[in-house]
Amino acid sequence: MLDYDKEAAAYDATRGGEARAEAAADAVLTLIPDRAPGSGGTESPGRPARLLDVACGTGIVTRRLAAARPALRVTGADRAPGMARMAATRLPGAVLLADSRRLPFADATFDAVTTVWLLHLMADATEVHAIVAECARVLRPGGVYVTTVDKAAAHDVGSDIDAVLAARPRRPASDAAADVTAYALASGLRPAGEAVFTGVGQGRSPRSTRADLRRGWFTMLPPDDPRAEEFAERLAALPDQDRRRPDPRFRVRAFRKPAA
Repeated sequence: MLDYDKEAAAYDATRGGEARAEAAADAVLTLIPDRAPGSGGTESPGRPARLLDVACGTGIVTRRLAAARPALRVTGADRAPGMARMAATRLPGAVLLADSRRLPFADATFDAVTTVWLLHLMADATEVHAIVAECARVLRPGGVYVTTVDKAAAHDVGSDIDAVLAARPRRPASDAAADVTAYALASGLRPAGEAVFTGVGQGRSPRSTRADLRRGWFTMLPPDDPRAEEFAERLAALPDQDRRRPDPRFRVRAFRKPAA
């Protein structure tokens, strides 16, 4: 896994920046009601809704969630101090350090919880299940949990780069939609919708893909493995080395906690 403290300063610029953040936030918000659910599961105008963005990173998406819904009380949480410091400049007083597997909140605290580009980073199913269970725990009845799924699969856009890399050994996807849905069901949540958005600026070029491959990304091959260099050589033979292929289309799923 990346050292997110070291990555914090350059993280946004290398991952689509504001354009991708806007697309992500818009997709997430289509799955979150405008107002807090009442005790019977209906929307209640009587109190402000609260949203927790788990693993908020630099806060680039979190800030947009807050700006789009001024009445929504948004809190960001991240366990990397470097990321949390950057997020705090975007949402002063609304960001804290926290481990997504052990959230420092009481049961039924939030009306919505989000995890954007988190679950795919986990090492095994146990960690993913623990995160989903924690997000469900801190949700109020009638609340919604929204998460990205199938991140790695979204990058396979049917390009010539994908054809070259098709035979590479891959890590099992920890954020597979079917698995995340199973964890949500086991945590008492129910499917509540899906959205997609474009990963603006995330299309791969042959040159950038070679560099990523040599860093050990999106494969189980270590960077110094001779097979990794074979893939790199095949990527080097592709035309238009700096032309980015189509941007990925990311999927977001929502799960609702049944009303009490």
